[in-house]
Amino acid sequence: MKTLTRYRKRPDQSVTAVQLDLETTGFVYQKWGAEQRCKQGDWLVNNDGDIYTVDADVFVRTYRQVSPGHFVKTTPVWAQQAGRDGSIKTIEGESHYKAGDYLVYNNEDGTDGYCISTDRFHTMYEMDSSA
Repeated sequence: MKTLTRYRKRPDQSVTAVQLDLETTGFVYQKWGAEQRCKQGDWLVNNDGDIYTVDADVFVRTYRQVSPGHFVKTTPVWAQQAGRDGSIKTIEGESHYKAGDYLVYNNEDGTDGYCISTDRFHTMYEMDSSA
C-alpha cells in the first residue's frame, strides 16, 4: 500500500441522512459496480445527489448533526490515488474504481475503506493541516 495522506471533509460538504431505525432485515442494492447490503440501524445518506448507506457504528463515530437531518463528517480520513483499476472491500459490499480515483479510509491503518472519483474527492476533501 502506498503512503496514505490525511484529509478532512470540507466544512461546507454536509449530507442529508436518516437512520434505518425500523424492524427490518435491511436491503440489498446495486452501487459502485457490485451488490451492497444495508442492515437495521444503518444510515441512508444523500451526499449531493449520490445516495448510499453507511454502517450505523461508522456513521455515529464519524458524523455530527448540524441541523435536523443534516450532518457533517468531522473525523479525518486517509487517502491515496489508485494507480490502476481495481476493487475494494467495504463494510457494505465491494466497490470498483478506476485508475486515478481515490481510495479513502476512515482509519489511519487503511481499514474501513471506500473509493471516490477524483473530481468528487477534490470537491469533498482538503488536506488536513492540523495533522
